[in-house]
Amino acid sequence: MVAIIKTGSSLRNVLHYNENKLTQQAAKLIHSINFGKDTEALGFTDKIRTLQKLAEQNERTLRHAVHISLNFDVTDKLDKEKLQKIAEVYMQKNGFGAQPYLVYKHTDAGHPHMHIVTTNIQSDGRRIRMQNIGRNQSEKATQQIENDFKLVHAQRQQLKQVYELKPVTVQKVQYGKTQTKRAITNVLDTILPTYKYASLPELNAVLKQYNIMADRGSEHSRTFSNNGLVYQVLDERGQKIGAPVKASAIYNKPGLSFLTEKFKQNESLKQPHKLRIRNAIDFALIKKPGQPLEALIKNLEHEKIQVVLRQNDKGVIYGILTVLIFESFNPCCYGWCF
Repeated sequence: MVAIIKTGSSLRNVLHYNENKLTQQAAKLIHSINFGKDTEALGFTDKIRTLQKLAEQNERTLRHAVHISLNFDVTDKLDKEKLQKIAEVYMQKNGFGAQPYLVYKHTDAGHPHMHIVTTNIQSDGRRIRMQNIGRNQSEKATQQIENDFKLVHAQRQQLKQVYELKPVTVQKVQYGKTQTKRAITNVLDTILPTYKYASLPELNAVLKQYNIMADRGSEHSRTFSNNGLVYQVLDERGQKIGAPVKASAIYNKPGLSFLTEKFKQNESLKQPHKLRIRNAIDFALIKKPGQPLEALIKNLEHEKIQVVLRQNDKGVIYGILTVLIFESFNPCCYGWCF
């Protein structure tokens, strides 16, 4: 079992994401705790009001929305009752047992998984500390649940295979805007919170590996003048294809203001890792001077450094992005250009 924990500033957006899955028949609400009603009787207003009422008890905590996904091996035998119990044990062991939370079983991926929506603000206004919760409580909880419920243990290679992002399939664009939006959202959900990018070009250098780009439009376009942003699917040649999806139409609203704030945060977060990357590059060049670029890229991979080439439509390299990959699969992105 693999647990992914995310926090955000909008309970409504997180709830809408899962409720939209219900509408698309890609999810089912299978459980709820501490809402004062049976799960089947809960309406959207019941759900959002209960969570927001708690969040309002502590206005100083901006990131009060908690969105957790629990992911299982395809061979795990999981009926509704077993998933409910797993959710209860997991939330209890992570300090959320007394919180109201909703459990959605999703069916839109190749492996069984469920999403849990809650808030980290308690009834007395105190917040549940989220710092290092994934590395501490959550990891211990998942290991215990694997043993107690006889689940397949998430080895590193298995974890990597489950969460290795695949480029958006260009053919999906032909099926309509809903499929395009879903494919883009799936990539953004992993890239935006984990990579430490400090500019739009740095972010796009990563997104283009998955056939996506964030586009402000030309300087004279309405999108650019209104500080707007759209996400666009790219074909195998890097050309835009299909209708763009507005950032405002994606559930966590990853628009320009959102990204600008991330740029500021990430600039300081990635500073400590610059020296390691520079030293690794210098050492590789000193060890084998004059080596081809392909060989340099391969040598850096052994140092957990991924190289992304930035090329124009003629194949001319105008920049290089280096990505330092941590063992926790939390990449730190550091970009530099010629």
